[in-house]
Amino acid sequence: MATVIQYQELGSADVLELVEVPTPQAGRGELVVEVRAAGVNPIDWKLRSGVRGGELQGTRRVGSDGAGVVVEVGAGVEGWSIGDEVVVVNASGTYATHVVVTPDQIIRKPAAISFEEAAAIGIPVSTAYQALRSLGVTEGTTLLIHGGSGSVGHAAVQFAVAWGATVVATASEGNHARLRELGAMPVTYGPGLVERVREAAPQGVDRVLDAVGTDEALEASFELVEDRQHIGTIVVGAKAADLGIQAWSGGNPLPLTAQEQAWRAEAIPAVASLVEEGRFSFELGTVRPLAEAAEAHRESESGHPSGKLILVP
Repeated sequence: MATVIQYQELGSADVLELVEVPTPQAGRGELVVEVRAAGVNPIDWKLRSGVRGGELQGTRRVGSDGAGVVVEVGAGVEGWSIGDEVVVVNASGTYATHVVVTPDQIIRKPAAISFEEAAAIGIPVSTAYQALRSLGVTEGTTLLIHGGSGSVGHAAVQFAVAWGATVVATASEGNHARLRELGAMPVTYGPGLVERVREAAPQGVDRVLDAVGTDEALEASFELVEDRQHIGTIVVGAKAADLGIQAWSGGNPLPLTAQEQAWRAEAIPAVASLVEEGRFSFELGTVRPLAEAAEAHRESESGHPSGKLILVP
């Protein structure tokens, strides 16, 4: 038997259920991965609560990111073997002991990282990578990241630094030391934010990635950057068109372009290379057993998780 987290109605974290189901089998063109760690993303609780995704049709399982070991290879699948350690991305139902995937939903796990770290790759890393590519961050760019201490923020800092950009990142005082280690210049949010950013980057700010969505962050961005197409958000996408800024995720009514989708696919191999070179690390938050999925959702929903939240079957 396998164990999964699912829900049959929209609502608070209390609707999440831990249930036993028959162990899945691989159909043609599929594989079964025994999950060793699953990543918790904000989209998970937004779907569960009904904030995103519309009406619920039947039972829904939870989670899209994870890492584990291939335990079954279906007919027609080439290049994969039982025992391969993999990163799972864009799958369905990774809050589980076993998950069915297709070859395009897995990549080989870099040997240098743990299963918990591998489960932190998916959505945060691909979002950060694609957003920075969309903004045109390159060597010599000065980038301001609002919310540098979150999982997307950490990934964005490291990509930008690796590409030769100068990075200023907002965060609470307690997260400043870690941001400095990653190569960013941290500044505290709150009154006087614009002045602190200008002091940290007297040469001016070229691009902004907003990962918090507050009025303060947006207003500061508009004051610091003249061309609003050089500002992007992953939080308040529903307002992006009216504000004249770019948006990805966060309620953005427009689907990703083919180029943006290609960049997201490019992100995982790119980060694997940086990890192997010792130029990228993962900030893990609370690691909980699968049975505590509801608690993980509550922490994510609070908006103040410290690093990537992980569930371990």
